[in-house]
Amino acid sequence: MNWKVALKDYKDYLKIERGLSSNTITNYGLDIEKLIGFLEQHDAKESPLEVSRETVQNFVHHLAKQMNPRSQARIISGLKGFFNFLIFEGYRSDNPVDLIETPKIGRKLPDTLSTEEIDELIAAIDLSHPQGERNRAMLETLYGCGLRVSELISLKLSDLFFAEGFIKVTGKGDKQRFVPIGALNMKYLNTYIHEVRVHLAIKKEYLDFVFLNRRGAKLTRAMIFTMVKNLSEKIGLRKNISPHTFRHSFATHLLENGADLRAIQQMLGHESITTTEVYMHINRQHLTQVLQQFHPRK
Repeated sequence: MNWKVALKDYKDYLKIERGLSSNTITNYGLDIEKLIGFLEQHDAKESPLEVSRETVQNFVHHLAKQMNPRSQARIISGLKGFFNFLIFEGYRSDNPVDLIETPKIGRKLPDTLSTEEIDELIAAIDLSHPQGERNRAMLETLYGCGLRVSELISLKLSDLFFAEGFIKVTGKGDKQRFVPIGALNMKYLNTYIHEVRVHLAIKKEYLDFVFLNRRGAKLTRAMIFTMVKNLSEKIGLRKNISPHTFRHSFATHLLENGADLRAIQQMLGHESITTTEVYMHINRQHLTQVLQQFHPRK
């Protein structure tokens, strides 16, 4: 078995058996391709079935000179999954990554925005611009529903259940969840859909998608990142933010205002509660205020 066949089989497994998204599968593939490139660079002839722990260790040392510990740890984890797949399929009996030490990394707390900063960013949108109403509706939905950027650009008209106060979101691994949507968010979406989107010449394959570019096609992730970056620069925000920052802010503000962690987990679509628990560490000042307000010996 050569690397090309092994990588294709692994990607098929991730898609069919694990149900992972195309973006996640691509990222796993890139991790394996980095190892393949290292082998080619050093003229190593080891196949996926022959590659040794020593070779992988040399590759990890090579990575340490190029990237931070967090990126190293992610690639090591990806390689471990790949070789576990080969063991599962009966191609190998051992995993050469098992004894490789993963770099120690602390838990990185996500950046968040205050409600005032979010209001300022949204207020900076030029509503006289043809895409202004769309951009406002997108930011309101990112923050109001806590969506990932991939979930936002994939949102469809048939996913909107405004009468019930919910939208249906398709998340990682094509897992679906219902997320509540507020009246203000619905108002801006309705304005965009009924006053702007109806005038677009929409391509047939994108008729059901909510957010479209001016050519009537689906938006890309890069377009959303660029929009957020430009708005951030426009208001002189001294934070490094991305569309994901609105999702983090959504969860943080809910928690600060007394929302149940399990409810936040469901709305974010986190498979594990431990992923959601990162928000417990963001605002320690808020936790102090809770203690002082509710503890009997305050």
